[in-house]
Amino acid sequence: MTDKARHHGSTPDPDELRAQVEQTREELGRTIEALAAKADVKAQAQQKAAKVKGLVQGKAAHANEQLTETTHTLGRKIHDKTPQAGAREGRPEGEGRTEGAGTHATRNLLVLAGVGVAALAVIIAVRRGRRC
Repeated sequence: MTDKARHHGSTPDPDELRAQVEQTREELGRTIEALAAKADVKAQAQQKAAKVKGLVQGKAAHANEQLTETTHTLGRKIHDKTPQAGAREGRPEGEGRTEGAGTHATRNLLVLAGVGVAALAVIIAVRRGRRC
């Protein structure tokens, strides 16, 4: 019943009743949809899994960026501190250098890159283990 019908003591006309029934149906439909969404455990689990996956991917990408940056920084430091072959032998830099003179620094960079990749693999494995 509408407020108008209650105040005047008269019964509502059929149009008012139809409007009330339609409004009640709409409210009931929304309530049922909300309850169904709460009861759908599979959909909730999928939503949560997608959210966690996004977070893990974001953190892994951030860790990869940090690892790459650190690798480059350490590589530059190693290169700056590694004595050149000519300088070790008492000759001016670049003089009397053999073809394999830069291999030590290159090897250090490769080892450092390998350590970085291994660290990234461990980070990803640990994060995947937490997800289960």
